[in-house]
Amino acid sequence: MAREQAFEALVKWGGYAELIRLLREHLAVPVAEAGVTDLSDVGGDTALARRASETLGLLARLASGSDERLILDRPLLTLEVAGQTAYLEPQAVTHRVGGKFYVVEIRSFPAIDGQANPTAVAQTAKQAAVSVLALHHAFGRLGLDPAQIAHEFLLVCPKDFSNRPYGSLVDLRQELDALRFQLARLRRADDLVSALPPSATLDIDRDEDELNATVGALDASYTPDCLSFCEMARYCRDEATACASPARLGGTVRNALPGVDSTRTALAYLEGVHAPGPTETAAIDRLRAAERLRRLRRGDVA
Repeated sequence: MAREQAFEALVKWGGYAELIRLLREHLAVPVAEAGVTDLSDVGGDTALARRASETLGLLARLASGSDERLILDRPLLTLEVAGQTAYLEPQAVTHRVGGKFYVVEIRSFPAIDGQANPTAVAQTAKQAAVSVLALHHAFGRLGLDPAQIAHEFLLVCPKDFSNRPYGSLVDLRQELDALRFQLARLRRADDLVSALPPSATLDIDRDEDELNATVGALDASYTPDCLSFCEMARYCRDEATACASPARLGGTVRNALPGVDSTRTALAYLEGVHAPGPTETAAIDRLRAAERLRRLRRGDVA
């Protein structure tokens, strides 16, 4: 954390001088200088709503057609997630550069010979995609053209074994498509509550059977990633195992079996016990192809 804070301070030093240099190098735009507005507070007010409102006002000004060069430092954006408002804080958003606004993320992992750790880059790309989607939401609220928002973000990290900032544009189109799909599948908290019986309770002092009945009335949306952050993960894992949910094997398996709610059902399709319906046929054909490849690799007769 100390290394990341020190590197971020270096990138921001001199009114984002290093970032402006990187914009010139990677976007081929003669940006000589730019102003910087720190949105971590507004006149000493750190309230989220106040910061979000100020960010919207500045975005409206910068996207109005003027050529004002103003980098937004720590802007605050909002995004609706399952009916709730989430506040997001990218490290920076550029002014319009070459007709596009860019989200900037600063990280302390190095880029050796122009290549950074793929896992770290992928994680940063997911975070940047959320910010870009929130930026689209802000432009929609303001009645602005979202085509002004770049589908790439600028990743800034140390070059080789030095602290010299290095920049790279990372395409986010795949992450944005996946994020929109995931958000569209989330159910609103109000809708979940309305499906519960009147006797439902989450009071941990109540009878265990009452608690189990309430939690059991809610559909679990489990993947192995849940174990790293959710206290209910083991409960949902047991439920997913009992019903042989594909999600218990990970999000990749779940997404590869659309329309198939159980691995037992998938095996029944593969073994010819049942015939897959129109929505399951494509997934089962891919499984059969994967099984043939597995047998070929083992040397079995295809």
